[in-house]
Amino acid sequence: MEQDAYRDAGVDIDLEAAAVQSLISELTFRRTDKFGMTSEIGHFAGFIQFGRYVLALAVDGVGTKMLVADALRDWSTVGIDCIAMNVNDLYVMNLEPVAFVDYIATSALSKDQMRQIGIGLNEGAKQANLSIIGGETATLKGLVTGLDLAGACLGIQEKDKVISGSAITPGDCIVGIPSSGIHSNGLTLARRMVEEHGSYDEKLLSGETLGSALLKPTRIYAEVLAVCRETNVHGMCHITGGGLLNLNRLGTFGYTIDAPLPPQEIFAWIAQAGSISEQEMYRTFNMGMGYVFILPKEGFETVKRHYPDAQIVGQINHEPGITLRGNLFCQSGSGE
Repeated sequence: MEQDAYRDAGVDIDLEAAAVQSLISELTFRRTDKFGMTSEIGHFAGFIQFGRYVLALAVDGVGTKMLVADALRDWSTVGIDCIAMNVNDLYVMNLEPVAFVDYIATSALSKDQMRQIGIGLNEGAKQANLSIIGGETATLKGLVTGLDLAGACLGIQEKDKVISGSAITPGDCIVGIPSSGIHSNGLTLARRMVEEHGSYDEKLLSGETLGSALLKPTRIYAEVLAVCRETNVHGMCHITGGGLLNLNRLGTFGYTIDAPLPPQEIFAWIAQAGSISEQEMYRTFNMGMGYVFILPKEGFETVKRHYPDAQIVGQINHEPGITLRGNLFCQSGSGE
């Protein structure tokens, strides 16, 4: 498999971006009173005016990682993933997540399955220090098969403390924070590799099974709020589906990654199993780096104090685009 492995597995990143843009192009109505919208759709979350504060909403789900949970009959951690994928999208703008609602769509209810999902949701809420204030469960036999878990999260911050990425400046350093593993993106491709070239019980060299590696919950980067209180952060990025392409969401800067974090063992197994190029691996998965700070170099020690596993992975340059180990990864603003 070459560059199109993820597309062949069922997910076309470029088509997805184009389809989302088609949807966004139709969303032209804006409320105009004191609770109007204060940002355009397309960053990691949208803002609503609320006095001296802004409110923000993020929405995301666990995706096909649910099928791994089904295969292992272990749904006790997917709730962490659901909350993580939402709150991490709020942290990138220095927004504090405060409330969450979940949505479960299923073909048939199971008390044990729901109990296990509740365990993960509660743990995720604890890690992110937020309240789960409600939710919805829908039995949709004939419309869905299995179970899908998603949710939406409310964040808040004073207007002048929101970090948009507009302050990013050439010379800033790029600081990577390790992921816990595959997180909740690229599972369509990862599952295909396991199903075609291995099994969920197969062990990696470390002794961990493929199933356990794929099901490991997404890291919640709650310490971001403390970092932003203590040092001048210019921009942040949550590395999700699309891998390094997520950096383009911050603007047309030159992102030079010359010392990437070491990927976890599961990524090497996937690449080898499917003969997948490094280029596609880095545009599909987080490859060991789940979160990025962009800030003046003097701020690195503050990040390191809260994230001992943080490393400087690169810097911001004048020439737009993303460069990985000296090779152009993609033009700025492009998925190519």
